[in-house]
Amino acid sequence: MSTVNALSRPDLPDATQLAVERTHLAHERTMMAWVRTSTSLISFGFTIYKFLQGMQQGGAAHPPGMLTPRRFGLAMIGIGLLALVVASIENRKNVESLADRYGPGPRSLASMLAWLIAIFGMAAFVLVLFRQ
Repeated sequence: MSTVNALSRPDLPDATQLAVERTHLAHERTMMAWVRTSTSLISFGFTIYKFLQGMQQGGAAHPPGMLTPRRFGLAMIGIGLLALVVASIENRKNVESLADRYGPGPRSLASMLAWLIAIFGMAAFVLVLFRQ
């Protein structure tokens, strides 16, 4: 977990410094919850795509017009990526708002992880999109 010692400002009372630290940590926990949710959606979409694709190759056909494994996988991966982007934007706004008032805080490890998951999510999306 990141520490907030960089926030030590002598002009703020100790109680305020501790409150700001708790708020930064709350933002970090919230971002991690969104990262977990997005990762679950992305991996679930990719897994369902591969599982249903294997069943389809095994002889199980689906009627035309139904939701295909590819479309379902793309939808789940896309929802996961969208959730991650929206959560990242919201987190950045909240942290910047806090920084405007109390000074810069620590670097967010959850945000760095979100970018990493987003890169892997985009790779999964491209793999499913261009794999017929």
